[in-house]
Amino acid sequence: MQLTGADLRRLAELAVVAATEAGELIARSRPTDVAHKASGATPASQVVTDVDRASEALIVDRLSASLERFELALLTEERDDDGGRLAADHFWCIDPLDGTLPFIEGVPGYAVSIALVARDGTPLIGAIHDPVTATVRLAVAGGGAFRDGRPWSVERRRGGAVLSVFADRSFRARDDHDIVMASLDRVARESGLSDVRSQAPRGAVMNACGVLDDPPGCYLKFPAPSGGGSLWDFAATACLFGEAGAVATDIHGAPLDLNRPDSTFMNHRGVLFATDRALAGHIRAALHRSAD
Repeated sequence: MQLTGADLRRLAELAVVAATEAGELIARSRPTDVAHKASGATPASQVVTDVDRASEALIVDRLSASLERFELALLTEERDDDGGRLAADHFWCIDPLDGTLPFIEGVPGYAVSIALVARDGTPLIGAIHDPVTATVRLAVAGGGAFRDGRPWSVERRRGGAVLSVFADRSFRARDDHDIVMASLDRVARESGLSDVRSQAPRGAVMNACGVLDDPPGCYLKFPAPSGGGSLWDFAATACLFGEAGAVATDIHGAPLDLNRPDSTFMNHRGVLFATDRALAGHIRAALHRSAD
């Protein structure tokens, strides 16, 4: 089914409502049942709580009518991938509680993320709710990016003197962590910045949002043999970055593979989110040199 501009706006409004209601549910909840998923490759991806499931149920309920009305498929973290995303023209891609580990720990860094993705992997809508601050971020392909209803772009943000580096917890455990950070320090100084600062790890969604909140910045995720983030971790923020004038690619600079047929994992090519193309290019070059 071909979606019109009016259809996208209507679906974006629906996504914001669903994300906001789910975020409000999360904000007033604490986990009472914490389980571990066999499919998870890292501690962050292995945990799931009753709040994850309650958030997902609420979101699916709010979006259910749109599935038939607009012939949409559904991909969500806590349900098995039924393959519908490979046949439908568009699908909802939902992370009902990204950053479950920070949520369990009672620290900021978790969010609700809802995206609408075309079958070719193009992100068309990204709706994100931060339950800690009640901030709503929205992007619609061709329609711009918004933060709490106000236009939001890299150009509207005044950059600081420090390169902010966001990464998952696993990054600090890498054998080459210090080498990578030294490479990023050189990137910062060659870009006229005074320093590089490693930010506290969050869930993937809030890591990406942090890049736009605290420019200049980047979010790195290196390729891994297994696990390593999923489609629902990056689909909404990829749309947000595209509309905000920032960069969301794999670690090599290619578009994110947001509807790969063989898996929902994104470990195969990693991710690089950056506030601008020049910075992304410098980082890719530095990572390539550090790997030699």
